Amino acid sequence: MSPELDRTRPVWRQVAAAIATRIADGQYPVDARVPSVVELSTEFGIAASTAQKALAHLKAEGLVRAEVGLGTFVAKRSDDDETSSA
Repeated sequence: MSPELDRTRPVWRQVAAAIATRIADGQYPVDARVPSVVELSTEFGIAASTAQKALAHLKAEGLVRAEVGLGTFVAKRSDDDETSSA
């Protein structure tokens, strides 16, 4: 089932928000691999460049980290450390 996208808003932002929600909900836990550009393109019915832009945005936000040759993974967030040590 392909998620519905609102074509009046930037699609890459909607894809990034969907992945961020999955991370927040625990569907993708810390260190879990997130879908690749090709997988996101297929799932959302979008261009590879759009999927790449969504992943780049998530990386810039610190939600994911890219490992060359391995894929993109959920990053450990610094606020998780602060919460657990408080």
